[in-house]
Amino acid sequence: MTKRHVSLPPLAEEGLRAFIDEVDERLSGDEDTCDVVTDVLVDLHGDRDAYERWQDGADISPAERVRLQGYDPCNTTLESEYYAEKDEERFKRSKHLQWLWRQFDATPMADNVEFALRFRRMLADHLFESCGEGCRFFKGISFTYGHNIEIGDNVVVHDDVHLDDRGKLTIGDRVSISDDTHVYSHDHDAVDQTHVDLYHTIIEDDVRLTYDSMVRAGVKVGENAILAAKSIAGKDIPAHHIAAGTPAKSLTVKDGWESVAEPIEGANVDRRAERQLSYDLPDDLDQFDEFQRDLSPPDRE
Repeated sequence: MTKRHVSLPPLAEEGLRAFIDEVDERLSGDEDTCDVVTDVLVDLHGDRDAYERWQDGADISPAERVRLQGYDPCNTTLESEYYAEKDEERFKRSKHLQWLWRQFDATPMADNVEFALRFRRMLADHLFESCGEGCRFFKGISFTYGHNIEIGDNVVVHDDVHLDDRGKLTIGDRVSISDDTHVYSHDHDAVDQTHVDLYHTIIEDDVRLTYDSMVRAGVKVGENAILAAKSIAGKDIPAHHIAAGTPAKSLTVKDGWESVAEPIEGANVDRRAERQLSYDLPDDLDQFDEFQRDLSPPDRE
């Protein structure tokens, strides 16, 4: 069974297309991204009258001021903004686009599927490193930066998925990522939690990551493989394998693919070290340790 085509009424379709085209054109032009994002969010939240009154110097309450200032991404911070190794130049723009994506999801229009899918797909062209044709992004998807993500054609990402691109994340064609899935590209040291390793995580063509599963940083999930619900992939999953468990292990090969798949025995190999990414920190970095712990193990000289 496949999906059926659904169309909006002609007037709704006309308005939808005009709005998305206008935002796309503004984001592609020379306008300041903060200004574009602010205008779009003010109108989507129906707050234009209050915003104009504030801009004209009218008296407003502290709560109103915080709300109206918050439409401008230049007045906001994201968790990823605190990460020491981030690319400052690329983040200047991706932060603003990520704010638009997240705050759009907080509007009632985010539940209008036909509109929301097309709006997010348009934003993906501006936010991600690359994004193929025919992709569908549902509600509540989060990213670390956005600009370290490469996505192929006809990918479907369902509700409340986290795509961590603190390192690098590559997703192939026709991949399906189910609700509540988490895909990571960074990891923390077991002893020193403040030490972060970055990886290139790869999800190859035709993979299915099913409900509430997790892919650890640096793992490659091979072509046409399945990661079962609530499973955690800590090692590579070969092409055409079905893997399940915590940690996930290959249980079987997809029916009909046996002749081109690796054997089940010894299939799941840890190759994360091959995909570790190096990075440099600025010499003048103003660092802080949020944990303030003594990280010196008593048994280590």
